[in-house]
Amino acid sequence: MNTENTRRGEDVIAGRNAVAEALKSGRTIDSLYVARGEHMGSLSALIARAKKAGINIKEADPKKLDFLCGGAVHQGVVAVAAVKEFSTVEDMFRLAEERGEAPFLILADELEDPHNLGAILRVAECAGAHGVIIPKRRSVGLTYAVGKASAGAVEYVPVARVINMAATIDDLKKRGVWIYAADMDGEPWCSQDYAGPAAVVIGSEGFGVSRLVKEKCDFVISLPMKGKISSLNASVACGVLCYEIARQRAGLKAKN
Repeated sequence: MNTENTRRGEDVIAGRNAVAEALKSGRTIDSLYVARGEHMGSLSALIARAKKAGINIKEADPKKLDFLCGGAVHQGVVAVAAVKEFSTVEDMFRLAEERGEAPFLILADELEDPHNLGAILRVAECAGAHGVIIPKRRSVGLTYAVGKASAGAVEYVPVARVINMAATIDDLKKRGVWIYAADMDGEPWCSQDYAGPAAVVIGSEGFGVSRLVKEKCDFVISLPMKGKISSLNASVACGVLCYEIARQRAGLKAKN
């Protein structure tokens, strides 16, 4: 087994019997990778069971499966287990209520880099956010790499995975949450009042906040870019914005 897959540890489950037992035991699976074009026999039954459990099904080239499991015999199927069970958005509102605070959420819109999502979980924990919401598709899940990058924060921060981010934003707005998209050409990040229920939307590494999600947001906020590069790393931008929210909520005055 190569170094990368040894490092990943027990989050990779290879082979039809092993995957079937993992599903049967109720283990939280982040994604199921199936060899492209192989949907027959026992593999078809595995796919059906995974779909029923709401697990992401991804077709992949056999070489991708070989890489995922370090060359072990995979029989056309590899499951990637989540390091922690997903929470719900309701869990986040409940946590805010228990703390006596206005809800403070982070929405990660189609982030694919596990190190970015892990770093955002770390920011969320340190800045006092009540949870992180990610989409079910086109997003990294709670993999081993995400857990490691979070430096343990994954154990404390609720993470919810939703089918439709735009619809989730609509639901949050109905519950009184103001939605702030971090993107270019917005209002200065420090010009907003974040004392009430707030959710910050952080876009993907390559494309930023998706068009439909951005249209659903109440405000667009931006950080000043003084150099020749037009954007910050997603987790870095998230850190700056979340600590502005934390500053305001703590009642700390900015020095003029």
